[in-house]
Amino acid sequence: MPLQLNAGKESLAMFFKEWQAESLRYLWKISPEGANSRVVHENVNKNLKDSISRASVINYLNAMVDEGLLIYTEITGKGGYQRVYTMKYGETEFKQQISTLIISKLLKEYPQETRKAISENR
Repeated sequence: MPLQLNAGKESLAMFFKEWQAESLRYLWKISPEGANSRVVHENVNKNLKDSISRASVINYLNAMVDEGLLIYTEITGKGGYQRVYTMKYGETEFKQQISTLIISKLLKEYPQETRKAISENR
């Protein structure tokens, strides 16, 4: 799940849907203990007007693990193994990591223009 920038939005909404940002906020709130997908799903749906499926939450959490922004541990539980997801970074470090990813991509695609824009906006 590559990050996509929507410059018309603000804060986490620039990169994430409302329910995805809510998932991140919940995991920061309970950090460092983490939660399985069921608990994340329940807490996200408490705070939304429209419900999101548990499968969507699971896929999103796993994609964030693949992106290196979340980590998980496996525990045994009812029905087998469960993943307990935790934030790899605090909120400030997470935002810095996203900024680094965006700037790195811009430097790769538009090196001169990006360097000029950075120096003009200091």
